[in-house]
Amino acid sequence: MELEERVLQLEQRLQGLESENAIRACMNRYMVLCDELGVNSPLDELAGLFTPDALWEGKGAKYRNAFGGYRGRGAIKEMFATYMVEPAHFALNVHFLTSELIRVQGDCAQASWVMLQTSTFASGDSHLNSARLTVSFTEENGRWCIAHFQTENLFSRPVTAWNSAAALPVPARSGE
Repeated sequence: MELEERVLQLEQRLQGLESENAIRACMNRYMVLCDELGVNSPLDELAGLFTPDALWEGKGAKYRNAFGGYRGRGAIKEMFATYMVEPAHFALNVHFLTSELIRVQGDCAQASWVMLQTSTFASGDSHLNSARLTVSFTEENGRWCIAHFQTENLFSRPVTAWNSAAALPVPARSGE
C-alpha cells in the first residue's frame, strides 16, 4: 500500500472518529438540556440540536400515547416549551445513557442508546423509566444534528424517593 493511500485511509478513520465524538457531544448536550428543563431553559439551543425537518417521536404504545410525534424544528421546540413552566415540571431529572452504538456513513449516522431516567416531578411524585433511543443524525454545515429521534419505553415505574439520609450499608473498617 502506497503512502498516499495509507494517509487517505487514516484521514477517513480520523474523520469517522471525530464524527462519532461530535454525535456523542450533541446527544450529551440534548440530555443536559432535558435534565434542566424549566422556565429559563435555552429553548433555541435545544431546538437547534435538530435539523429543520427533524422528527421526534414516542415509539410503542406507551410512549406513542404519552408523547406523540413532532415534525420539524418548530414543532419540536413547541413541544419542549410546554415543559417551561413555573414551578418546573421536573424538580429532579437525570438521564443516564448506556449501550451506545454509533455508525457513521458519510454525512449520515445511525445511533442507539439505552436510557435510564430518574425523575421527581413538581407534585413530589418520583418515577424511574428506561427507554431505547434510536437516533438518526445528519451533518449540516459541518455540524451533526438530530434528524430523527425515537424513544421507546422498556420499563416504567413509580418510586418513593431518590435520596435518603440513611447511612450507606458498607462493611466495617478494621480497627472500628
